[in-house]
Amino acid sequence: MSNDPLLQPYTLKHLTLKNRIMTTSHEPAYPEAGMPKDRYRAYHVERAKAGVAMTMTAGSAAVSRDSPPVFNNVLAYKDEVVGWMKKLTDECHDHGCAVMIQLTHLGRRTHWNKGDWLPALTTSHQREPAHRAFPKKMEDWDIARIITDYADAAERMADAGLDGIELECYGHLMDQFMSPLTNELDAPYGGSLENRARFALEVLAAIKARCGDRLLVGVRYTADETASGGTTIDEGIAIGHLFKASGNVDFLNVIRGQIHTDPAMTDVIPVQGMKSAPHLDFAGRIKAEVGLPTFHASRIPDVATARHAVASGKLDMVGMTRAHMADPHVVKKIIEGREDEIRPCVGATYCLDRIYQAGDALCIHNAATGRELTMPHVIPVATERKKVVIVGAGPAGLEAARVAAERGHAVTLFEAAAEAGGQIRLTARNQRRKEMIGIIEWRMAQCAARDVEFRFNTWAEAEDIAAEHPDVVIIATGGMPHTDVLDGGNDLVVSSWDLISGDVKPGTRVLIYDDAGDHAGLQAAEVAAMAGATVEIMTPDRSFAPDVMAMNLVPYMRSLQVKDVTFTVTYRLTSVAKDGNQLKATIGSDYMPLAKTRIYDQIVVNHGTLPLDDLYFALKPLSSNKGEVDYDALIAGRAQTLNGGPAGFKLFRIGDAVSARNTHAAIYDALRLMKDI
Repeated sequence: MSNDPLLQPYTLKHLTLKNRIMTTSHEPAYPEAGMPKDRYRAYHVERAKAGVAMTMTAGSAAVSRDSPPVFNNVLAYKDEVVGWMKKLTDECHDHGCAVMIQLTHLGRRTHWNKGDWLPALTTSHQREPAHRAFPKKMEDWDIARIITDYADAAERMADAGLDGIELECYGHLMDQFMSPLTNELDAPYGGSLENRARFALEVLAAIKARCGDRLLVGVRYTADETASGGTTIDEGIAIGHLFKASGNVDFLNVIRGQIHTDPAMTDVIPVQGMKSAPHLDFAGRIKAEVGLPTFHASRIPDVATARHAVASGKLDMVGMTRAHMADPHVVKKIIEGREDEIRPCVGATYCLDRIYQAGDALCIHNAATGRELTMPHVIPVATERKKVVIVGAGPAGLEAARVAAERGHAVTLFEAAAEAGGQIRLTARNQRRKEMIGIIEWRMAQCAARDVEFRFNTWAEAEDIAAEHPDVVIIATGGMPHTDVLDGGNDLVVSSWDLISGDVKPGTRVLIYDDAGDHAGLQAAEVAAMAGATVEIMTPDRSFAPDVMAMNLVPYMRSLQVKDVTFTVTYRLTSVAKDGNQLKATIGSDYMPLAKTRIYDQIVVNHGTLPLDDLYFALKPLSSNKGEVDYDALIAGRAQTLNGGPAGFKLFRIGDAVSARNTHAAIYDALRLMKDI
């Protein structure tokens, strides 16, 4: 038996967990009509098959109708949830994986225009900044019915055969009672700590009375709000003791901080460039002082940190939730001695940022996550070995090479640059985003292990490709910045890439005209601001950098707001002209006829990329499919079978060689095309 601390079993009352690794509750936003159906189940079962000891579903499942989900959560208040949760639980149990679910009432952390259009409610009339609803202040009958709703939801989970439940007590209604920042009720539910904790303790008692010992029950709670006037560490420890003394809490899942704004949430759930495991020592302190079994997750992305968390006694179970979105087979690879093959979580937080914009959770560089019904995490070997030629070693090309090599094909990859990476290498020049290079390094290692032939410093022409006698050709040449977008003066501007790469030095008064809304615009702004420039970021949109999204925006704002940077929305740069040794910008608006002028000494345009597609069009008439893609087959996850051209190779292009998109799109293009070739 292994002596790895992570692989030791852990006994939680009557439940034996086979190792110390879990995925904590999170909502990938995969439910259908509020039910955890096939896609949701396949996502959790994939992790169960690969050895995770426990999967916690839902983040969080709603117990009441006046707690409408804001991003497609499970509806635990519906009886029909029982059947779906039972199917999920039974399949995970078949693989020796325990299952729990997180239950909650969102309180003010939702909106009245969702679901049944009932008023949001909480312990005051204070609006939560993130969700903006002005709530009803709770009455006694609200408290009574919601306590019953919790017990009803818990009973449904017991009927579904789950091993346990976790109650959410940070940011949501239970914590809104607990926190002196939000609780403005009179006694018996407001005032002293004991009064503020009364609601949580009554919920726990109601669940115990209803379910007995059928479910283990835990609480995920903030033991320190890190805010003036909020719950202090001493109060957090006291709350833990109240939970323990109740006899109705079997474990704690410790959090530190608040989630009422994007910056606050990003400190609780850090993104790339922020400290790993920032609250681990704090969770260990709560465990030591309260004495209940303790779980914790907050940017524990790697096995070494997880192993330390358990070996040092800080945690009993360690949550590696985003790590399992990047690679659901973490535990299997640890067991098999293949830790170096684990696909790294690079902290991009594309997963979380998408759900907070009403999307589904997707990993920036594992396109199979959340698509388990159609996309493989383990690539099957092909029945026939083929010669595959790929042009371009950015994320799309490397993913195509990796998948083709795992299929058993002979793969040759041409790259014009001296090293792999494409736009990712440019991104990683930002010190805060350097972890993104892990997307490239992992794929290079996988390709090297499978004998992919790389030809760097090679500008491939059509005859070079033909000389390889390929069966399949993949064009992944990416794109180049598109700056020719103004009515005049396009020759006077530079691109965001010019600043990020260092090819052009920042001016002293710089306009960043960001018509794309992605990371490149803000990265260029950071370069200029750090060089001491006065910077204006302008966009014709009603908000800036929408594709950067909420949590990733936080470190940019913290970097830029301390510099001489201003943000201008709803104005469009129309033209640029020389004005002595400076530049005169003419600025218009989509909302009205307008022609303002301003003076800068440098104007940077961020407007996406145009495909580098000359090679594709040179090869197109030579290919058997004329470059055509069967979209029905692509979407359904089937092989491409189109022909119609001369006998010879099949030709496809992927990623930004098609159109300007993002890293996930490029990798998904490659995976769903190559998995059947």
